[in-house]
Amino acid sequence: MLTALAVAAGVSLSAQNSYVHEQSDGYQWPTDPAVLQKLDQWQDLKFGVLMHWGLYSVPGIVESWNLCNEDWIVRPEGSTYEGYKQWYWGLSKEFNPVDFNPEQWASVFSDAGMKYMIFTTKHHDGFCMFDTQYTDFSIAKGPFSGNPRKDVAKYVFDAFRQKDFMIGAYFSKPDWHCEWFWNPYYATPGRGINYKVDMHPDWWNNYVTFTQNQMRELTGGRYGKLDIFWLDGGWIAGDQVGLDEVLVDARKVSPGLISVDRTIQGPNENYQTPEQQVPDRQIAHPWESCMTLGTDWGWTPNPRYKTARRVIGTLAEITAKGGSLVLGVGPTPSGIIEDKAVVILQEIGEWLRRNGEAIYGTRITEKYNDGQLWFSASKDGKTLYAVYALKDGESLPATVSWEGGNVPVGKVTVLNNGKKVRPVIKNGRVTITLPKGLKDEPVAIKVSL
Repeated sequence: MLTALAVAAGVSLSAQNSYVHEQSDGYQWPTDPAVLQKLDQWQDLKFGVLMHWGLYSVPGIVESWNLCNEDWIVRPEGSTYEGYKQWYWGLSKEFNPVDFNPEQWASVFSDAGMKYMIFTTKHHDGFCMFDTQYTDFSIAKGPFSGNPRKDVAKYVFDAFRQKDFMIGAYFSKPDWHCEWFWNPYYATPGRGINYKVDMHPDWWNNYVTFTQNQMRELTGGRYGKLDIFWLDGGWIAGDQVGLDEVLVDARKVSPGLISVDRTIQGPNENYQTPEQQVPDRQIAHPWESCMTLGTDWGWTPNPRYKTARRVIGTLAEITAKGGSLVLGVGPTPSGIIEDKAVVILQEIGEWLRRNGEAIYGTRITEKYNDGQLWFSASKDGKTLYAVYALKDGESLPATVSWEGGNVPVGKVTVLNNGKKVRPVIKNGRVTITLPKGLKDEPVAIKVSL
């Protein structure tokens, strides 16, 4: 009964969950040349995937948050807080992804045109999707323990390396299952630690040691070289758990490792991560919008997925503003990417195969927007790209136009089919008549400057 109610509660929670990470206010450029080089390589990729997969996937509810005792949380009617927590922790005895197929994931996301990945090794609930030595609360210790692929993160990273992805590990600094974070002696009134550090410094020191040990497990070479270490839970800063020390050693294994200490301004937030939103302006330093394909980060039953054209339009806008898009797609409880998601991702990938020149490897240009047109430029500044972001339900117009700059001086082609078009320039406005027979989809135009 609780499972059925929890599914319903998860849907309600998704609608009411107002807690997302805003974009941090300041940015500090890293000084390590290897990190700067890696950031430049990452900025070329533009499009990635963020996979949330854990206990919350079993009933298909919003990830972890029902455990948090805050006023926006919705749990099943009639359940008690402690009863719900025990039910949730008990999902560790049910999570048995017998169809676990990271090769399918990597193939699907590669075909979608994605170039980098971030895999959730541990969310705030503390359940580890890797074979950690420091807790038994792990995929490798439950029903899946007899599977030769029980060390899930290893096989996920390896599968994506085979597809030439940049590899990222998501890790939550808060751990609500750990007794040194939420100590059972006290109630849990919020998402932070539930005791005063000055009263229990030994508890906090234990937590710092525990967290450092797990971060070192992930970054110390056992899981191969990483490109991105994506740290969630911005109410705990990396400095509080010794991130600096970890990164020194991690970068010996993975030179140039990008640290993303989300919303914590300073040298370890190497790129910013506005969540479920796109900034309202261009940003010159590295950033990434993290957004879901559906309504939640993890898998939920009968999700409401965004259309391919909406994702493409969002990607074009983010690219024009100087960012990257990481799209959240959650594997099913059994361990695959469901068909509904695959169909949409295939459509995105098919468009990018024909039009990706307007996205990958580009940088910002001074005039970056005119209505539904989003502009980017090649790194050498000699080529301009314009993407018309077709809205859901809209037919492709016969012409597209803009003014105020980006005036062609050389040939203009439609990337979809390579056909040349002749721009009409009058009173500062550029008008292009599109070739007949184009699909009703976003259109990308290449302009020589």
